Amino acid sequence: MKRFADLFLTLDQTTSTSARVAALATYFATAPEPDRLWTIALLSGRRPKRTVTTTQLRTWAAERAGIPLWLFEESYPIVGDLAETIALILPPPGATTDHSLSHWIDSIRALAPLPEDDRKAAILDAWDSLTPPQRFVFNKLITGGFRMGVSQKLMTRALSRATGIDEAELAHRLMGDWTPDSHSFASLVTAPDPTANLSRPYPFCLAYGLETPPEDLGPPEDWAAEWKWDGIRGQLILRAGEHFLWSRGEELITHSYPEFARAADFLPDGTVIDGELVAWTDGAPLPFNALQKRIGRKSVSAKLLREAPVVLLAYDLLEEGGQDIRALPLEDRTARLRRLIAPLPADAPLRLPPAIAFTDWAELHALRDTSRDNAAEGLMLKRRAAPYREGRRKGDWWKWKIDPLTIDAVMIYAQQGHGRRANLFTDFTFAVRDGDALVPFTKAYSGLTDAEFNKITAWVRQNTLQRFGPVRQVKPHHVFEIAFEGIQESSRHKSGVALRFPRMSRWRHDKPASEANTLDDLKDMLRTYG
Repeated sequence: MKRFADLFLTLDQTTSTSARVAALATYFATAPEPDRLWTIALLSGRRPKRTVTTTQLRTWAAERAGIPLWLFEESYPIVGDLAETIALILPPPGATTDHSLSHWIDSIRALAPLPEDDRKAAILDAWDSLTPPQRFVFNKLITGGFRMGVSQKLMTRALSRATGIDEAELAHRLMGDWTPDSHSFASLVTAPDPTANLSRPYPFCLAYGLETPPEDLGPPEDWAAEWKWDGIRGQLILRAGEHFLWSRGEELITHSYPEFARAADFLPDGTVIDGELVAWTDGAPLPFNALQKRIGRKSVSAKLLREAPVVLLAYDLLEEGGQDIRALPLEDRTARLRRLIAPLPADAPLRLPPAIAFTDWAELHALRDTSRDNAAEGLMLKRRAAPYREGRRKGDWWKWKIDPLTIDAVMIYAQQGHGRRANLFTDFTFAVRDGDALVPFTKAYSGLTDAEFNKITAWVRQNTLQRFGPVRQVKPHHVFEIAFEGIQESSRHKSGVALRFPRMSRWRHDKPASEANTLDDLKDMLRTYG
């Protein structure tokens, strides 16, 4: 655990990419294999399930520290992190141990079936045998809120340096439905069995947002354009007579979309298709909230299948006849995909997206302006000669999104953030006017600069009207421009609407609360864009 805690602190204390890669590479070269495997799992989102509630942890920590619970609760928002707060208030350990990371993870997982008293005794014993930095990491593992601030791509780069295995090959090996229970470090990393996991997807190729005019990309004939659909990125895999559907977040979602059980009837074995899952009917996509009803469901009713049928808008072919064809140019892969999809029956749950033909950038500018009319978020620009790369790389794929929708709203509630922003108010609730009343309709957490967060924090402290736990009601004075990607009807919100990806785009110092937008304005937007 000491080795892993040291790694955690090293990664937390530097923003240098090269330093982080070096620290991880050293760890992967020297740590015991079970610890290496669990570190890979943690960095790729495979965390152990929570076996103790945070309420229990707070109560037990306050008791062990000999302080009243209210004092712990007052300290927690100041520190901003539960695991760190516990590590700071506990008395020094009685006698430290040198157990491994995998030992402590096994201990945490073993708590699940135990009575509460036994779980409490085990946690107190663990706290009493770990140093403060090790307690901090242990607490992170217990709460299930483990984050190391390291992307999977950076972790893969470090693992490549430690093992000598090509980074792209490692990225593929680490995809799929594996766990530290189903694999060893050797079987996953150093000597994987290519038939061990036929469901394994390829690492997704991701795009950067276009930051300059498309004219800067060069001749338009070098580029292909597609609509950027508002759905869920997915890979459909057919191997060994079975089909699998993966989301971009490496979640196996096959059972949530039973439409694709027929895929083997019309697609050959050894096929992997990349595309966008969208709710689709009458030749057009439905709003995202229709698809949202399907997300995360283990079973889907016949009624929901009728109301929100899902198709895969196929835009790339990654494997054909069991052969990885990602190295081929995009235009070659697209041609093969069209030959594969074009003959499919009309009721097949796969579609070729509408082609976008353009001869110059001015024409494409005009097409982009019609994105919302086509139920799209903008355009994707892809270099025709580009291979399908893993991860996010600049140069070949670009997102050229339309400008977001905006509305001016009044801030009415504020809450402190977490981590490095624990001392700042960063989480806000906003309202629109409805006659003399203010109707809350969304929350937003991002979009301001550090200087602006500092300024609004000072104002909140001086203008609090009431407190509701960690939330403060403030004077309805400040107006912010809220940007968002979509709007939909919602029975869960008093306003009757819900926004997609809301954030603060501008602090409207020039506008008083009496000039903020109204609930009628919001409903007009719902009728137009919902």
